[in-house]
Amino acid sequence: MGIFSRARDILAANVTDMLDRAEDPAKMVRMIIMEMEETLIEVRASAARTIADQKELRRHLVKLDGLQTSWKEKAELALSKDREDLAKAALVERQKAADMAERIEAEIAMLDEALNANEEDIAKLQAKLREARSRQSGLATRLEAANNRIRLREAYSGPKVDEAFSRFDVLERRVDLAEGRADALGLGAAPKTLEEEIAELQSSEKVEAELAALKAAAGKA
Repeated sequence: MGIFSRARDILAANVTDMLDRAEDPAKMVRMIIMEMEETLIEVRASAARTIADQKELRRHLVKLDGLQTSWKEKAELALSKDREDLAKAALVERQKAADMAERIEAEIAMLDEALNANEEDIAKLQAKLREARSRQSGLATRLEAANNRIRLREAYSGPKVDEAFSRFDVLERRVDLAEGRADALGLGAAPKTLEEEIAELQSSEKVEAELAALKAAAGKA
């Protein structure tokens, strides 16, 4: 069963209030748009029929105008031949055509009013449809933003994050072990012997003597 029963229901409807009261606004706006589109098609079809009826009536009106002219000419001819009875009969037929033309003109005027009303309804329906589509676009944007927030929160607090951090812990443990092994290689190194320490002192003395000699030579220069 549709939300609206006719075009006037749509024009009188407050789309915002309907969506605010709806349990599922996205579904409601889809239904509203669908019914608005269907109603718009129906109103346009009605306007097309009205235009076609007007064209047919105007063609008939042209024929009646020609018929009135014809009967008038026949009445004039009868009078010119002293046949007043025929002239009177011709004028009666002319009046019948005139009366029919008058009724058709009134019907055309009524169709003009209906067509103007259809045109106004179409404009209003299109405005309502744009409003509904705008609300649908806004709802879609809000829904996408909400889903993005959900995905971000799951990324920050979900089991995948816990799994990733547990992997980091394993890697850090591996680095600690490697550093421990490197430090362990320096433990327990053999101390220098007496000969090695004395040899280092002798080498140091030679370096100091050479340095002094270079300074002296530089001073003399």
